[in-house]
Amino acid sequence: MTRLSVNINKIATLRNSRGGNNPDLIQVAKDCERFGAQGITVHPRPDERHIRYQDVFDLKKIVTTEFNIEGNSQEQKFIDLVLANKPEQVTLVPDVLGQITSNHGWDTIANQQYLTDMITVFKNAGIRVSIFVDPDVEMVEGAAKTGTDRIELYTEAYAHQYHANKELAIAPYIKAAEVAEELGLGINAGHDLDLQNLKYFAANIPGLDEVSIGHALISDALYYGLENTIQMYLRCLDKTQ
Repeated sequence: MTRLSVNINKIATLRNSRGGNNPDLIQVAKDCERFGAQGITVHPRPDERHIRYQDVFDLKKIVTTEFNIEGNSQEQKFIDLVLANKPEQVTLVPDVLGQITSNHGWDTIANQQYLTDMITVFKNAGIRVSIFVDPDVEMVEGAAKTGTDRIELYTEAYAHQYHANKELAIAPYIKAAEVAEELGLGINAGHDLDLQNLKYFAANIPGLDEVSIGHALISDALYYGLENTIQMYLRCLDKTQ
């Protein structure tokens, strides 16, 4: 079964909007795990507008499933943060300063040497590495040459096209996943996956190890409650249902 990692950035955004510690990010992470999530994801950014660097240290102490830290490895502070906390997984994302949200994968050909160097740093520290890529066979092939353990397929295009033509929307992702499997890469996915499009995606992508979902899941929790929402997402990932 594909694992569900809950991105809790939006909980931090809500907390930061008012000051104080409500909602309690640490308690939410504990509850996500208690409700069935198999991982916790955070994506700290330099302005700390949602996840603060201290949050990462605090979460490292209590996360009992898989801790995944996403971010821009071109920032030395991010590199230092990851190495200091040694999560189970680091996901390298090609963000730029001030970016609202991630919106593209790595050019794994143009950035091959840089990625190879950074991946080596993290793998030498015993951290599994995943890199954010678009569903492009050439980018997947380039990723394999960097030494990364996994790729994370950037799924915004799939989500955007899903309601118009889901077969067409998923086709490049299936091909990219097939190539990744052939090359020995693990496969993660994330961005705009939700209760409407997740089940079809998970059922059709071969070798899908993990999905990371934040915005949609936290939004759904406003209506359905956090425990029920996590269970709903887990059911989407269960191919026996």
